[in-house]
Amino acid sequence: MTPSVPQIDLPIPHTSIAGKPELVLKSSQFRKGREEGWLELERLVAVVERQGVRSLTLDELQRLPILYRAALSSLSVARTIALDRNLLLYLENLALRAFLAVYGPRVSALTGLREFFRRDLPHAVRTARWHILIAALALLVGTLAGLMLTLQDEAWFSAFVPSGLSGARGPASTRADLLNKEIFAPWPGAVEAFGVFANVLFSHNSLIGIMTFGLGLAVGIPTIMLTIYQGLTLGAFIALHYNRDLTIEFLGWLSIHGATELSALIMFAAGGLVIAEKILFPGLYSRVENLAMHGRLAAQMAVGGILMLFVAAILEGGFRQLVQSTPLRFAIGFGIGALWLAYFCLSGRTERR
Repeated sequence: MTPSVPQIDLPIPHTSIAGKPELVLKSSQFRKGREEGWLELERLVAVVERQGVRSLTLDELQRLPILYRAALSSLSVARTIALDRNLLLYLENLALRAFLAVYGPRVSALTGLREFFRRDLPHAVRTARWHILIAALALLVGTLAGLMLTLQDEAWFSAFVPSGLSGARGPASTRADLLNKEIFAPWPGAVEAFGVFANVLFSHNSLIGIMTFGLGLAVGIPTIMLTIYQGLTLGAFIALHYNRDLTIEFLGWLSIHGATELSALIMFAAGGLVIAEKILFPGLYSRVENLAMHGRLAAQMAVGGILMLFVAAILEGGFRQLVQSTPLRFAIGFGIGALWLAYFCLSGRTERR
């Protein structure tokens, strides 16, 4: 069906009260010389929407931006002289569709995802290596502080670990309780492991990670503090098991998902520190310009962190209790950690950006 432009009729030129002629542009006069270009642009846009920009010929590719700018000019004039609402809506819709055809992404969603994982995410992580180091040091400082304080007095455990996260573990827990109800607890089944427990873990960790990332807007201080607090929690757990001679067993139990989960939390913190750096030290650009230029890199790290937390939730909720051997747990944990390290260090490095 051939596209058509809404037909409108406006009053013809008339004489004002002061006796001077007042020009009112009729729709037919406005469309004259323009309507042909609108219809050609609509045809080209329809081809791009159905078959992609590669289906256009060289001449059509050259015509597309020219017709788009002409349509924008027509829309500006139509708004200025207040033409009929239907014509305004038609031109606005045509201009929007043409904008997407001219400036929209040239790759499919599948291709975009493949490029994100193969090149964009590893590049963002490598670019923020110093921020990652700072976040990792903050987590380490918190872990050491939580470990030392809880070793001296286990009452600190309740201060560092929220009741919802402790899972009935605390100073009153015995060695047998930690072994049988936590470290070597039986597998709860697929429904509870994947459908309930993994979902709860992913929701909780994602909330913490996004908060850590977003607080980078407050010049990074809350990001560092929250990262240290996460380390305090980890250190308190290590101390609790150390006092019961279960350090190796606990670290093996933790390693299966810990390599992925802790790396994700560090990535969130590093993304927040990237934002904080550009706010504190804008350099030659304004703070808004710096956020616009580097915000995408930080956002890519946050997206990568979310995906890693999803993997960690599956590992922790679904597969951790299936493995009842501490050496095998260490092997899986170190193996997964080595894979993440190789991915971030090597993927996409040789490609020209």
